[in-house]
Amino acid sequence: MAATPEQSPEDSELSMPEFAASRVFERVFADGMALVEEAASYLDGPGRDMAKQLPREAGLTYAAWSMELTSKLMQAASWLVMQKAVRDGDMPRSDALKQKYRIHRDGPPLDAAKQRGRGLPDHFLDLVDEAENLFSRICRLDAAIYVDGHSGEASPVKRQIDELKAAAEDGAFDPLRIWGRAR
Repeated sequence: MAATPEQSPEDSELSMPEFAASRVFERVFADGMALVEEAASYLDGPGRDMAKQLPREAGLTYAAWSMELTSKLMQAASWLVMQKAVRDGDMPRSDALKQKYRIHRDGPPLDAAKQRGRGLPDHFLDLVDEAENLFSRICRLDAAIYVDGHSGEASPVKRQIDELKAAAEDGAFDPLRIWGRAR
């Protein structure tokens, strides 16, 4: 629901304080931090050992992808920690609204499926898949919560969904009603 003149941005469906206090946030936070920990353990342990045994091309891909994996996971973890800091009162909400804290994808996601069978370890590719999914999810959450540097305003996608819901309530998608008009 978009904020109306009678409502403050905090009353909208995806305002920052409400989201950070939700079970969904707690789940995303726990899953994200667990993935960061798992990836760090893998890259510093078995992944490092396996990387030394990879053929040249797979080794170069592994090196580049492990850096990108680490970067995306750190961005995701930073975003999650920032949300928690705002929720807990450790960071002013106005700071969280700044553009420098927004998270978005700069390029295409890493496609682990295309690398399967080309020499990269399956566990590494599984981590890449999970990290890409987490990063995409957090990018969507950021876009839904923060629009033009303001939290709680309806995003263009949200406005479109609201318009479609209103049209559906008016019967725009009722096949019997449409069929009746066509006769």
